[in-house]
Amino acid sequence: MVKKIFALFLSIITVLSLCSCESASPVSEDTGKVPVILNVITSYGSEDGNRRNFEYAVAAYENSTGNKVKDGSDTSNEEWKAKVLTDFETGSEPDVLFFFTNADAEPFIKAGKVASLDEIRTVYPEYATNMKSSMLPLASDGKCYAIPVMGYWENLFVNKAVLKACGISVPGKDYSWDQFLSDCEIIKSKGYTPIACSLAEVSHYWFEYAVLNNGSIDDHLNIPKLDENGDLVEDATAEKWIAALEDIKMLYELGYFPENTLTARDAETVAMFGDGKAAFLLDGSWKVGYFSEYYADCLDDFTVCFVPSKGNRKTTEIIAGISAGYFITRKAWDDPLKREAAVEFVSQLTSNEVIKKFVTTEITALKEEIVPQGLNSLQQSAAEIRNSTTAIVGAVQDTISNEARSSLFANIQNVVTGNMSSHDAVEIAMRLNK
Repeated sequence: MVKKIFALFLSIITVLSLCSCESASPVSEDTGKVPVILNVITSYGSEDGNRRNFEYAVAAYENSTGNKVKDGSDTSNEEWKAKVLTDFETGSEPDVLFFFTNADAEPFIKAGKVASLDEIRTVYPEYATNMKSSMLPLASDGKCYAIPVMGYWENLFVNKAVLKACGISVPGKDYSWDQFLSDCEIIKSKGYTPIACSLAEVSHYWFEYAVLNNGSIDDHLNIPKLDENGDLVEDATAEKWIAALEDIKMLYELGYFPENTLTARDAETVAMFGDGKAAFLLDGSWKVGYFSEYYADCLDDFTVCFVPSKGNRKTTEIIAGISAGYFITRKAWDDPLKREAAVEFVSQLTSNEVIKKFVTTEITALKEEIVPQGLNSLQQSAAEIRNSTTAIVGAVQDTISNEARSSLFANIQNVVTGNMSSHDAVEIAMRLNK
């Protein structure tokens, strides 16, 4: 009798132990694998035009895998870039990162903190095979580390309602710098802000085109040099960078930026444009989705035009390219549980089906051609501008270090207020370009 009771006791203990083990290691009902929490950081912050598409794609990934995504997305600006780099330096990097593939990524690439495409394909040979190899972004070592979603372009968003109220025509394919300045003066006299821009956060768009307007497509990616004493070499490249800063200073002195441009957040100045208080907004292709989402009721008031030109640049020559993608960090790759979860996450978010939802008028690296259907009026205007573009060049700011770029754009405020010369701002930035 005692033996039977003891045997029954052992059986109960065994069952309880098994239940305990099962509750401590939950298993996905769909895949039979232990669910993983994936830390992901992207630039698809709340203000991004593709934020909703990103959320849908993440939800689909979670539903199909049983994994969970801890989303640390935020708005892309210099502060955000600096934080991402600091996270890598302190060992706090995410598992998957959607980030720029230019010089910004070099610090963590050189530190061996991300897995290369070649390495990933040794285990997952089908990874990113839906992409054209010739269009995948390469680091300075000639290897690919990031899988892109789509490319970008930078052009002039125009509030047609503001222009109409001011008696000004919508800019055409031959829009000149002189005509632009004349239009800005009229807009200002009518009580509107000509240019929606936060020089505190996003001066880089105007800097990029100011450099292009003082040079050409052919020499746009040249950067200023220093001599053996660390002084700026005053050649043609340095001269056009200095002239670019002087053009931005002129726009500031003429009162064409918002009164609070030195302190305003980007979201504030974008809202000025959207709400019909400003005429022009120089921004990227991602803003098409933003306005389509948040200003659907007045979308016909907006259009996309070419940025005004001067000098050797043709108006139809623009800043465009592919400069961002998904990185899988070494932290995730070396983790037996997170490796497959990270690969599947990037594979799903860079699949043909998902990318089609993100793209309207942008370029992609996909082998499959995407032909957008049912475009709204703003998307259609962007598509027309893309089709009328005669030449593209990447952003020169992407070729310098994060430290150099941060210094340059921070000092634009000092330049426009007369607290620093344009020459010194360029020279200081180049001393940090290492």
